[in-house]
Formats: sequence, C-alpha cells, structure tokens
Amino acid sequence: MPIQRFAIAAAIALLATAPAPSIAQTYPARPVTLVVPFPPGGGTDTGARVIAEQLGKRWGQPVVVDNKGGAAGQIGADHVAKAKPDGYTLLLGNIGTQAINPSLYAKLPYDPDTAFAPVSLVAELPLAMMVNPSLPAKTPAEFIALARSKPGQLTYSSSGAGGAPHLVTEMFKDQTGTFVVHAPYRGGGPAIADLIAGHVQLSFMTLLEASGHVKAGKLRALAVTGDKRVPALPDVPTLSETVLPGFDAISWIGLLAPAGTPKDIVDKIAADVRAVLADDAVKARIVALGGVPRATTPQEFAKLIANDRQRYAQVIRSRKITVD
Repeated sequence: MPIQRFAIAAAIALLATAPAPSIAQTYPARPVTLVVPFPPGGGTDTGARVIAEQLGKRWGQPVVVDNKGGAAGQIGADHVAKAKPDGYTLLLGNIGTQAINPSLYAKLPYDPDTAFAPVSLVAELPLAMMVNPSLPAKTPAEFIALARSKPGQLTYSSSGAGGAPHLVTEMFKDQTGTFVVHAPYRGGGPAIADLIAGHVQLSFMTLLEASGHVKAGKLRALAVTGDKRVPALPDVPTLSETVLPGFDAISWIGLLAPAGTPKDIVDKIAADVRAVLADDAVKARIVALGGVPRATTPQEFAKLIANDRQRYAQVIRSRKITVD
C-alpha cells in the first residue's frame, strides 16, 4: 500500500475507534428558554432573571426567560413537561409548582412524579409578613390585635390559591385565631402591586419579590417567616421571636428539565449552576434581594421536593385547604 494511502486508512481507522463526544460537550449550541410559570415581577421571576443572566454569560448563549403564568403555575409547568427533552427548554419551578400542587389539585395536566428531571435548587426564599404602610399595625402583635377586632374586614393577597404564600398565611391565621379574607392573584407581582395600591392589607411574600418595595417605603415588613433573620432586612424580626415560637416556613426556587433529558446534560447544567452560585458577586446579589443561594445535585433536589411534598400534603389535609 502506498504510504499516502496507508496514512489515510490509518487516520480513518483512528477516527472510527475514537469515542464520540458527549452531548454535554457541545451543550448549549443555541439559545435556551427558561420558563417561569408565573407573571413577571414575582419572586420566581426575579430569581429566574438572575440565574438566566449568569448562565447565559457562562454558556455564551442567551438564556431567554419566558413567562407562562396561570393555574398556579400549571400552564408553564405543563409546557416544559411536554417540551423536547434536549436541555433547551427548562423550568424554574418553586415549592408551589413542585411540592404543593400535586397534593392540592386532584388532577394535573402532567404526572408530577414522572414529568420532570430535577436539576438543582437555586435559592431558599424566606417570606415576609408585609402590610400597606397606611395600616396602623407596626408589629405582628399589633396586626393580630387589629385583625381580631375586625374579623373578615381585612384582606390578604397571595400569588395564587395553594401556593406557599397562601398556605403560610393560613398557618399564621390558624395559629393566631384571626380571620383575614383571601384574595388569590395570578402571581406574586400582581399580588404585591395591589398591596402597594392599598386594595388589600396583608401579604406573605418572598423577600426576593418584596425587599425592594420595603426598602423604598412602599411596604412595611412586620416579620419574616424563617427561623432566623435575613441579611436583606436585618432589623425585621422573625415571627418565631415575636408572637409564634417555633414558626418556620420558607419557599424555594429550582431548575428542572423535562423527563428524559440526557443525564450528562442535566449534570452539566447542575454543575454550572453550582459554579454560578459560588461566585461572590452573584451570591451577594441574591442575598441583597432577600434570598439564600443554595445549589444542589439533582439527587439532593429530588429529595427536597419529595420531603416538601409530604410536609405540605399533611398541612393541606389537616387544614382542609381546597382551591376555589
């Protein structure tokens, strides 16, 4: 065999035996869509825009936030559940869409047990008990006294029936013996807007969507719902240290992909989320907004979802909470 032909044959043989590149090595090769199952302005949306910007920089490809609100997050979640499982359509879900809805709704348009591949937690989100500044209550105790003096005359907004703000407020009402009327909205943004406008008097919302309004004086934060104070509002006490010892309820946001997405892509996205959240500037940005940055492995995130589903299923049953 002539030397030239031998060299060509050897090169072809070498290529044939070389391992094929992993799909994740070329991912993403085009823009990625990050679906937020709520309208703009809420805590999930705010967190999505932070993580989308940072992943876009890391990947060298745009990560486009697509708000598909409605039905307590079911519309957006269903869109992702039925998307092609190639890593180019992702969901930024929260405790409501992944851990609460499966127990609250008798039927979902997708199977919550099999529709998604958990990727990584992004942040834990303490909630704040907020009132319109025109309300005379300046502490949780003063609000409780006011609500007891006006049963059924005060109204609270939430991001939707069955979401974490709804359930946390109902837990608060149950433990304080108050009767405040529920006004569900189609997301945290509209719920906060009507609280600022004075159409409702109370909201329990994540600090990620509310801290800016509190700092601007548009809302008054009476307490936070976690077991410790948060750096974004260090002067705001916890409910546990004021009126309800032991009260501890937070929300969270995290990334999910459609079920069937290749494991190496899921693992790559999870690793990139960990790298992004390890950056001091990104952590400081999320903390300033009121969140607690926290990345996980896909397995750890799946375990968190399962544990919270069990926890809130018990809350929903014991308080006989139903959607209107």
